Amino acid sequence: MEYDFDLICIGLGPAGMAASLTAAGAGLKVCAIDNNKLGGECMNCGSIPSKALLKIAKLRHDCTKLSKMHLEQFPSPQVKNLFEKLQADINFIRDKKSLRMFGNVEMLLEQGPAAFVDKHTIQVEGKKISAAKIFIAAGSRPEILPIPGLKECSPLTNQNIFTLSAIPESMAVIGGGAAACELAQAFSRLGCKITMFMRSQHLLSKCDYEAAILLEEQLRKEGITLLAATSLKNVEAIDGGYELTTDSGWNVEVNKILASTGRSMDFSTLKLENAGIKYSPFGITTDKYLRTSVPWIYAIGDCNGQHQYSHSAMHQGMIALLNAMRPYPFKKDFRKYAVPYTIFTEPQISAVGMSAHELNDQQVPYETYVAHYDDYGAAIAQETKTGFVKVFASSNGAIYGAVIAGEGSGEMINEWTLAIQHNLRMQDILMTQHSFPTMGVLSRRTAEAWMMNRMQSNTRRKLARFLFKNCY
Repeated sequence: MEYDFDLICIGLGPAGMAASLTAAGAGLKVCAIDNNKLGGECMNCGSIPSKALLKIAKLRHDCTKLSKMHLEQFPSPQVKNLFEKLQADINFIRDKKSLRMFGNVEMLLEQGPAAFVDKHTIQVEGKKISAAKIFIAAGSRPEILPIPGLKECSPLTNQNIFTLSAIPESMAVIGGGAAACELAQAFSRLGCKITMFMRSQHLLSKCDYEAAILLEEQLRKEGITLLAATSLKNVEAIDGGYELTTDSGWNVEVNKILASTGRSMDFSTLKLENAGIKYSPFGITTDKYLRTSVPWIYAIGDCNGQHQYSHSAMHQGMIALLNAMRPYPFKKDFRKYAVPYTIFTEPQISAVGMSAHELNDQQVPYETYVAHYDDYGAAIAQETKTGFVKVFASSNGAIYGAVIAGEGSGEMINEWTLAIQHNLRMQDILMTQHSFPTMGVLSRRTAEAWMMNRMQSNTRRKLARFLFKNCY
């Protein structure tokens, strides 16, 4: 049967961009569809603008520390027209840099949502197009908790917070996850009084406990109020802002509210049932090769509910395309790839592999090795003394997981991701030269600690002395 295209990709966030570009580069005829702008939330209202905001906020924060001035005495020129500059930069990245890479891809942007007609056909604004294979990269959207009055108050989310005209005087941040922490710290450093409401006992409930505590201490030090183990009873609009009431009797008045409580799925416009694609409120059902219940239709990125990270979405796009080209024995299981993450607060927190909690739950014997930033001369000299590298490993050097809190953790975690993915051991980290005086030397120090622990055995010590004396 003849189709209009080899591949239709629904969604042009990180997953869809990776799949579409790679497929077109391989000579396939590709049509990419997105009801919104190129780049999805990551580029337009997610990772890219939030990291830019964090950078500007850090510059202002560092300047106030150096000058010993209060924030209100330091009206940085970078804060003026901040959001206009962010939008201009995003538009430039999207329209001048990214868009030109899609010269070999037919694109349907901002022409309405895509809907399945059947297992090979998509309809957009009354136009039907068909393809041999279809990739769904529909992403996810911010979740608004069913708190009385919250939805009626139209809280900010990541989708619209970067279109503000000015930094608000005060803001409530509902949530304690990665995005909530990043935006709370950024806005606080830009002069906004922040109160965070979280249902869990601590920030980053799925993160390493010590790393989460380290971040909590820093946020409190910067003047952010943390209301932990707290449920909101009601939210209502008042003159000039909003009032939030907790179940424990707290009443907090703010100018703005940011809802940052996770992501949700909405597949209603896709009409997946027309193609017989199975799904649940948690995502589109896929197998280990990222195929849906229809084997020539793949679901990649946030919409399959697996890992909600931009880098994971891009990786899935590449894996799915490879699997769509390969016979069964050569397909790749996307679950076998290590997935790191980084929270871009200060201190920066990164992790990969199994956590201590997971290892304990699965009753896996392990040892913990830690290297602290404040024990490292370079960190002390550079005033980056807060943080640690923590590694979970077996007695014979198998690496189960790593957590890094501190300066440069987002770059450092990649070494541990590679090690876990390729079954390297602590011995391999130990015998790898790390450029000095980088923070990466701290990773090697954990391997040194592992080795020294091995040498506590009297048998090994006796053997070492014997070999030293008798080998020439």
